[in-house]
Amino acid sequence: MENARLTVEVEPAEVGFDKERLARIDEHFGRYVDDGRLAGWQAVVTRRGKVVHSALAGLRDAEAGLPTTEDTRWRIYSMSKPITSVAAMMLWERGLFELTDPISRWLPAFADVTVYVKGSAAKPLTMPTPEPIRIWHLLTHTAGLTYGFHHAHPVDEMYRAAGFEWATPKGLDLAGCVDALAALPLVHVPGAEWNYSHATDVLGRLIEVVSGQNLAEFFAEHILGPLGMTQTGFQTDDPDLLAALYTVHPRTGARVRAEEAGRAALSPPDWLSGGGGLVSTARDYHRFTQLLLRGGELDGVRLLGSRTVAYMGRNHLPGGVDLEQFGRPLFAEAPFNGVGFGLGFSVVQDPAAYRTTVSVGEMAWGGAASTAFWVDPAEEITALFFTQLLPSSVHPIRSQLRGLVYQALVD
Repeated sequence: MENARLTVEVEPAEVGFDKERLARIDEHFGRYVDDGRLAGWQAVVTRRGKVVHSALAGLRDAEAGLPTTEDTRWRIYSMSKPITSVAAMMLWERGLFELTDPISRWLPAFADVTVYVKGSAAKPLTMPTPEPIRIWHLLTHTAGLTYGFHHAHPVDEMYRAAGFEWATPKGLDLAGCVDALAALPLVHVPGAEWNYSHATDVLGRLIEVVSGQNLAEFFAEHILGPLGMTQTGFQTDDPDLLAALYTVHPRTGARVRAEEAGRAALSPPDWLSGGGGLVSTARDYHRFTQLLLRGGELDGVRLLGSRTVAYMGRNHLPGGVDLEQFGRPLFAEAPFNGVGFGLGFSVVQDPAAYRTTVSVGEMAWGGAASTAFWVDPAEEITALFFTQLLPSSVHPIRSQLRGLVYQALVD
């Protein structure tokens, strides 16, 4: 499809890049395909709104022998979160809520939420939370919610027992899932810590209640349609273009096809997960990153005010601390040192502490299947990487991509 193409739009030297050094991206990640670590991948780098490097490698489906192409559909998992966060801020800009409003105003199941004090998952001691969950807490992952796959806290175990790990309780839609989450205790008092969680899924349900539209409809009408992101949604109807999903064998380390989990993207989902449910293309997500880079406007379409995007890209953790100081010691591909959290994505505060070549103010996030993006307003750079390998911690793709992009910047 022509509208899925991402071709180089400017000679690298014209925007400060060294073309030969950019080729190192292809050489490096080409080895990932050659030795079988990845089946295939796609990478895109832009500067000042122009594509400066676009590359494809390997196979979107190794077993079928189908190559990675410009229109390959990728499960972006948690790269759905920034889109949901933008949707929420669009409603905030209309004056429909304050960021400090308790979410129980729209989601009454959260009116009597409790917080874990001590004990086991089978016999927890809880108490009423002294602080309600506010919309700001959902956007910053400080609500006290969690994920079952963390395996770090008794409440994580309670989530798994309730059906929340890499799936959701059978038969529940988004409203049902959110009510079920509200019945579980919080890991901590809202605002007291950062804990990566189902917060953005709850935010998606709040968007539905406030807007009167289900999440798919809201996205289509207010974000995806206006931006021309025509191949992004909660499922794809084209199995031939959907990349196969892979994981790693726990004993041998070999790449293994995750057939059942992979096919889920071909059917209507039980719930509309704003935290991890979208399928997209590189071309579509490129347009979303350009929206952020340009301060909420793209090709004459403005979704957010420039000050709103700048506000989202500030560190919202109390006292300006980083995730290492304020977050729990969770599994993560990248270190938390020097990185704060804004409204929907990470925000770099101290590149030296982060031990990675980046700019202060970089906005970024990634997905469970090793996809990643970042937006660097200081250098006017965006970068995207797509592949389909669970989990994202298997290989240091994100830090390597950053190094490869910035070593090619020579102006």
